[in-house]
Amino acid sequence: MRYHQQPAFILHQHNYSETSLLLEVFTSAHGRIGLIAKGARRPSSRLRGVLKPFQRLLISWSGKSELGVLTGAETDGPDSALEGPALFCGFYMNEILLRLLHRHDAHGALFEAYASALRNLRQDASNEPMLRIFEKRLLRELGYGLVLDQDIEDRTPVDPESMYDYVLDRGPVRLLHPELNIPTVGIRVRGASLLALAQESFNDPAALRDAKALMRAALARHLGDRPLNTRKLFRHVVPLNVVEPKVD
Repeated sequence: MRYHQQPAFILHQHNYSETSLLLEVFTSAHGRIGLIAKGARRPSSRLRGVLKPFQRLLISWSGKSELGVLTGAETDGPDSALEGPALFCGFYMNEILLRLLHRHDAHGALFEAYASALRNLRQDASNEPMLRIFEKRLLRELGYGLVLDQDIEDRTPVDPESMYDYVLDRGPVRLLHPELNIPTVGIRVRGASLLALAQESFNDPAALRDAKALMRAALARHLGDRPLNTRKLFRHVVPLNVVEPKVD
């Protein structure tokens, strides 16, 4: 079977044999796929300089097995290099996609959410809001969407002035006496922060802090116990004044 000119991004690559590459690719119509790029490491290969992370591509491949063979690739838009903290944020998104996506499970809306996140990384030095929005959309598209707008106990709208206990895999429950600091079952979060995440608007730094804690806990349930490699990179490479996208 042959596929032609499919929108795609390279999530990961490593050497395969003496001259080839093994690619993990995120496509719009076919989800995550594995491909062999034969001869891509040769100096004369027309694929050199094309198979780059974060670059939107149009790719062609053939094969029916778990691992296809890349038959063509070209850029689908301007150069997409990321630098500094944005580069590590891009690698972080790639890593969680690799960990959470199943092969050949198409997620067109998630593909566009990823493309949008990459555009925002290039345009805005404030990467934390973008990461929280991407994480929220990722969970939603995988079927693990968060309830952010109503109390799961009585179905009333979330009150921005109230405090909630966010029970993972269920949703928020309003705390009747938050001033008592009684231990909660889930994540303690303000109603205003839940609504900020629902509206994807983080004008309040406190809402961004709450969103980070909530998303870290929600993602950890699906990522498992194995640490993320990108978190280790942040600890050793990124300057201390850059906020790390903690997720596990």
